[in-house]
Amino acid sequence: MHQTIFIIDFGSQYTQLIARRIRELNVYCEIHPFHNIPKLHENVKGVILSGSPASVRDSSAPQIDLSVYRKKVPLLGICYGAQLLANSDGGEVSPSKIREYGRAKLQTVKSDSILLKGISSGSTVWMSHADTIVQAPESFSIEAGTADVPIASFKIKNEETYGIQFHPEVTHSEHGSLLIKNFLVNICKCDQDWTPSAFVEETIENLKNTLGSDQVVLGLSGGVDSSVAGMLLHKAIGKNLHCIFVDNGLLRKDEFKLVLDSYKSMGLNITGVNAKAAFYQALKNVSDPEEKRKQIGRVFIEVFDSEAHRIQDVKWLAQGTIYPDVIESISVKGPSATIKSHHNVGGLPDKMKLKIIEPLKTLFKDEVRRVGKEMGIDQRLLNRHPFPGPGLAIRILGEITEEAVRKVQEADSIFIQGLKDHNLYDEVWQAGAILLPIHSVGVMGDERTYENVICLRAVTSVDGMTADWSHLPHSFLSLISNEIINKVRGVNRVVYDISSKPPATIEWE
Repeated sequence: MHQTIFIIDFGSQYTQLIARRIRELNVYCEIHPFHNIPKLHENVKGVILSGSPASVRDSSAPQIDLSVYRKKVPLLGICYGAQLLANSDGGEVSPSKIREYGRAKLQTVKSDSILLKGISSGSTVWMSHADTIVQAPESFSIEAGTADVPIASFKIKNEETYGIQFHPEVTHSEHGSLLIKNFLVNICKCDQDWTPSAFVEETIENLKNTLGSDQVVLGLSGGVDSSVAGMLLHKAIGKNLHCIFVDNGLLRKDEFKLVLDSYKSMGLNITGVNAKAAFYQALKNVSDPEEKRKQIGRVFIEVFDSEAHRIQDVKWLAQGTIYPDVIESISVKGPSATIKSHHNVGGLPDKMKLKIIEPLKTLFKDEVRRVGKEMGIDQRLLNRHPFPGPGLAIRILGEITEEAVRKVQEADSIFIQGLKDHNLYDEVWQAGAILLPIHSVGVMGDERTYENVICLRAVTSVDGMTADWSHLPHSFLSLISNEIINKVRGVNRVVYDISSKPPATIEWE
């Protein structure tokens, strides 16, 4: 078992970012909600208390018993976590006279601080708080301040407990990664051994021990997560892994054949299933996006279940669940309000009465890609843009027909290939074409047309939780628009979506 850092989540928007920064430094960490904190075990090297939108001054503020961790392992409180430490020791936390949000500069930095080693006065840090520690307890040693926050960093005397009122996990904090590394390496004495190669080796061994000679079935989607999960299982149990790739008729142009061929070249034991007709029939006259998802999920379960029953003695269902999915289910507020049904298809384990195996459930998306690279998976597959589980069904606004699918597939193909040809694909996190449920007047040759509108969508993001629209060159967009209108029969207008998330979402449905 690896050395571990516990992150206690008080509801901060940055909690996952803390974890990702720690993982980038090759240290394993786990996020736990404040209302269900875990006990220490011998591999826990330190604990981090996250920020929070709450105020420690409120009677309903999230609290934990700090004695569970203090003086037993190093402790770092970030923003709310720091204020919690100050408040619990008799310090004074008050509303900030100047609400400090955004960049600030450290004005004083204690020269012998272990936490701030290598960070000098004048360094930029990112503030985001409405409260401030205005009076430190006598047990505190002040290690840094800013113009508006005299107590920006502190250490509690005679114990390895620290607090900072800024956010080192945010990239705007100039030396944030160095501060986190100082805590992990110099204070917690972590070995930095959480590497892709170690993960692959240990996971394969664990899968062998868990699964033995059992038969396992996995639904592949062509995406990064299921592909990496499939390869790990393949290396562990070989032909006892049975992969099923379903063509729902809502994939990208030529996707079914291309992805199926790439899986076969990887040596996976895979069956391709053409189920277009069943999906199109289920989606006939369906326009509501939630109903589309439900119908797609229902038919997928039926098709997958039917194919899986052709395999003898299957005991396990493998899934490409990753760590953000796990965090979501145990978060401080519980699962988030449903904006739309989750892209992953639910209901399979219950229907098929199988045990679940999730080899990627401790990894973030970027770690999944690094593990895939470690196993030699083709970079073209690993670097593919995310693609929604319901496929083009949620990129066709309105009823799904084969003709509508053809239009959006062809427009999407021109757009994606154009991004690749102009070396823009890797600069974009996700891109695609949306078929709008409207017609517009146009002129082609000497004739008046009344045809469909295609909307192009491209965003930049780190993890999809927030996103900005991609500022693609106007010359490129002009070229792609012209090519789509000339080559995609039934389309006479192309528009570009310049909405960010929030307030919009990446997909339109």
